[in-house]
Amino acid sequence: MAPLLSVSGLSVSYGRVSALTDVSLTVNEGEIVTVLGANGAGKSTLLRAILGAVPAKAGGIAFADEDVTAEPPHKRIARGIVLVPEGRRILISLTVEENLLLGAHMRADAGTVRREIDAIYGRFPNLAERRHMAASCLSGGEQQMLAIGRAMLAKPKLMMLDEPSLGLSPLFVSKLFDLIRELNRDGLAILLVEQNTGKALSVAHQATVLELGRVLMAGDPKALAADPRLQEAYLGEGEAAPAQH
Repeated sequence: MAPLLSVSGLSVSYGRVSALTDVSLTVNEGEIVTVLGANGAGKSTLLRAILGAVPAKAGGIAFADEDVTAEPPHKRIARGIVLVPEGRRILISLTVEENLLLGAHMRADAGTVRREIDAIYGRFPNLAERRHMAASCLSGGEQQMLAIGRAMLAKPKLMMLDEPSLGLSPLFVSKLFDLIRELNRDGLAILLVEQNTGKALSVAHQATVLELGRVLMAGDPKALAADPRLQEAYLGEGEAAPAQH
């Protein structure tokens, strides 16, 4: 598989505080890569740096063989890098449909956008039933589906998901990971930051573990799941073991 995203020796600082140090990571076309780590490990900073929301102190970021290290976020979004942030960040005062339309604000193909919104409603019947209602009426799981639907309308080549299962019921967590698999089967590359380690490893082709802003481990998800360090730190008895991908 050809590399879609290449992060090489990336370092990021907030003032004098180092958030990432010499982090390297590759997402190939059609691949799910998960990034694991404790709170404060630098996972969200990594996604924000890939999007261009925080500057790189050192290292580089390439997307589809183009160096994007110095590009602003809107240019990276136009290339097909999209972030679904932690907490979903939908506008709860707007309707479901208005939130979806925000995802397509950089597009001029209104007819195609309309068809894609209809397809999203077909995929998420709960959103279709509430399309003209304020997004504040949605459950947490429905808001997460809306955030992913909005991201899909930006025509992503790489979708980055930051803690998508946080705060969701077990039923919606299962639906979410079914959706991640489905989007990936459709050809979408996904970079997944997720606190549910067992679920994340079960869908991933590759995994990276961050600790205090540095890469601690990286490689095959099944091999990492068997590593005693990962088991002790992140895989409690309640976590599901990785399934065959």
